[in-house]
Amino acid sequence: MALMSAFTSFNLPVKNVAQSKAFFTGLGFDLNPQFPDNENSAAIIIGDNLQVMLINQAFFTTLTEREIVDTSKYAQMTIALAFESREKVDEIVNTALSLGGKLHAEPEDHGIMYHWGFVDLDGHLWAINYMNMDAAQG
Repeated sequence: MALMSAFTSFNLPVKNVAQSKAFFTGLGFDLNPQFPDNENSAAIIIGDNLQVMLINQAFFTTLTEREIVDTSKYAQMTIALAFESREKVDEIVNTALSLGGKLHAEPEDHGIMYHWGFVDLDGHLWAINYMNMDAAQG
């Protein structure tokens, strides 16, 4: 059997945990009550067994000797999430923009996949997708 993680958490450095927490809960995500929620960190549940830890930049620097990526210049990764409909993709991206996020790309329709993206308050890239599995199978 292939190696499989039982739980996945992505740690993202943020300038202001409270503002980032408000952004992601404003999108509709829930806080994970099993993890610390304070000025240094907050855990946002983004899927089954999947979360994003929002970690204050100053505290993040105690976790690694490497520099934090300057997201105004560099993209370290894109966090891609899939949802149940094109309408939900549009709703999430439009809500992100209304909460202070920025547009990452114009919507793209590839037939079996509909894609749109935003940049969060700290410059992290989010790809929001809908996969039309009926079209993929047909």
